[in-house]
Amino acid sequence: MTPADTGASTVVDAAPAAPAVPDSTGSSDSSDSSDSRMAPGGPGYRRMSFALFLAGVATFALLYSTQALLPLISGDLGVTASDASWTVAAATGGLALFVLPMSALSERFGRRTVMTASLAVAVTVGLLVPFAPSLPALVALRAVQGAALAGLPASATAYLAEEVRPRALVTAIGLFVAGNSVGGMSGRVITGWVAQEWGWRVAVGVVGLVAVACAVAFRLLLPAPRHFTPGSLRPRVLVRTVRDHLANPLLRRLYAIGALFMTVFGGVYTVIGYRLTEAPFSLPQGLIGSIFLVYLVGTVSASTAGRLVGRLGRRGALYLGAGTTAAGLLLSLAPSLPLVLLGLVLITAGFFAGHAVASSAVGKTAQHGRAQASALYQSAYYVGSSAGSTVGAVAFHSGGWAGTVGVGVLAVLGVVVITVSGSLAARRAASTPVRALSLPR
Repeated sequence: MTPADTGASTVVDAAPAAPAVPDSTGSSDSSDSSDSRMAPGGPGYRRMSFALFLAGVATFALLYSTQALLPLISGDLGVTASDASWTVAAATGGLALFVLPMSALSERFGRRTVMTASLAVAVTVGLLVPFAPSLPALVALRAVQGAALAGLPASATAYLAEEVRPRALVTAIGLFVAGNSVGGMSGRVITGWVAQEWGWRVAVGVVGLVAVACAVAFRLLLPAPRHFTPGSLRPRVLVRTVRDHLANPLLRRLYAIGALFMTVFGGVYTVIGYRLTEAPFSLPQGLIGSIFLVYLVGTVSASTAGRLVGRLGRRGALYLGAGTTAAGLLLSLAPSLPLVLLGLVLITAGFFAGHAVASSAVGKTAQHGRAQASALYQSAYYVGSSAGSTVGAVAFHSGGWAGTVGVGVLAVLGVVVITVSGSLAARRAASTPVRALSLPR
């Protein structure tokens, strides 16, 4: 995302300028035949896209494998909704905690190596989860699984930033995010119907087997990186890189936006199963799992994020994502199943569009330590997921669905405030006498 798009300003003095942020329009990209990075229609692009799509499927299917099953887990283990929600929060919290260290390993040992190892550990743990004898054991296994999955998101984004031409980057990351949505959808739909017949443990085991197949196909399909340069594992270098990224106001805004969007999403989809099992809906587990077919909307909105940015600019795309999400939250308050479903469609579309736009902007903005920049975004993103899962469940316990919606609306307002403040900062910077580097929308 360019500074002009989110309200950040890049200021240079009269001295010779440092290398500028790449033109987000990628205007020179298509005409530069010497650029050996992948582009749509070029060699390896389809294999790469499908491989990372499958990695996204496995990541979200495993990460949220218990989310649609929380009412059954509560009944089987004799725990409350807020207690059961820790099976989701532990996984996303483990990912948030370990994504930065895993990104450092990817800088040293390579993106593909770290992604492969992460998936291998995560699917192995996934096959152990069904045998957890108690809630503490289940939460512990889920935390380990989340920590293992931490090697995927940041490494995948960094891989794409290095191996794909700038013009195609938003679309490529959108396809990876679309894989997330398909994984989240398929995991929940599968577990819903399997659990209705054979219980939540068998359902989680089936998701683990699906993830194994995705992991094997991912490793066979993903092209070897051609533009990766190994970095250092020295803690001092890592700390300096992280400090540089956190000092960038544009990146800070993107991290906050990702966290807030995910707070909404985590809260809604952690609690929705409980709401739909209660009156006036009283749906069986299989139908509740099928509700997650609305994730297909997220697949479409994420994969078309590049075109959305081209028409509205990045700030416009973020406003549209936030507005769509807010409209869905308010619509879901209706005591009508069709209106609740329409609300979930809008929430899902707005969330995945906003996430694809923000995450792709991180890869474009960071000029060094891209894995760490992406890791910080993913850390904030999954902290938002953990917070949304926990706070959303607590709000539901105390105030019903309206309480969960209230948490989501506050998070969406945060996205709007951050984006508006960035726009105002850009205008102030443009009015100063210091020469500003203006980048196209």
